[in-house]
Amino acid sequence: MIQAEKITKSYGQLQVLKGIDLNVDKGEVISIVGASGAGKTTFLQILGTLSRPDNGRVIINDTDYRSLNDKQLARFRNQNIGFVFQFHQLLPEFTAFENVCIPAYIAKTPVIKVEEKARDILSFLSLSDRIDHKPGELSGGEQQRVAVARALINDPAVLLADEPSGNLDSKNKKELHGLFFSLRKKFNQTIIIVTHDLELAKMADRCLTMHDGKIVDEKRR
Repeated sequence: MIQAEKITKSYGQLQVLKGIDLNVDKGEVISIVGASGAGKTTFLQILGTLSRPDNGRVIINDTDYRSLNDKQLARFRNQNIGFVFQFHQLLPEFTAFENVCIPAYIAKTPVIKVEEKARDILSFLSLSDRIDHKPGELSGGEQQRVAVARALINDPAVLLADEPSGNLDSKNKKELHGLFFSLRKKFNQTIIIVTHDLELAKMADRCLTMHDGKIVDEKRR
């Protein structure tokens, strides 16, 4: 599903990533841990095509995105990658339902198909009775589940999560952790999670530890 080879990235004189290799199979759940500044988020952004590496290549679903121009890359990202962030980044003026639909509208999927899919996902995430509520009317856990629904609407090849439970209380955190594995079971979803939460990290098929821009350890469940 994902092949990253010899990925490097620098910002000015600071080299953040120092030649990372990673292969991820379809349906795998991978966690990435490490101290702040280890390069975890930078690596996730490169895997998600939000940033291009200085050297090396990333192949997602048989596509080497170095060959794509900015417009093609935006389309590829919209169709193949779902993002879940610590701060859900929902649009406050839109309802939960509308927030979920927006990426599929951008992809020009037929409206009837989009709205049916959105309702199905929100139902799966136990949010059917909250679809007409705006983000400010939802709990933190509900907001994050809406963000997960939005990430899934275009049937992405991979779901990338950056500290997804970092802003949640213990109850909602536990529910979100379970949700990731429910998604893998139901949709065979490939998931990569950057986290400081060791409980979540240990649940993954593989837990990678980054230090000083390199992957220095790998543990399998």
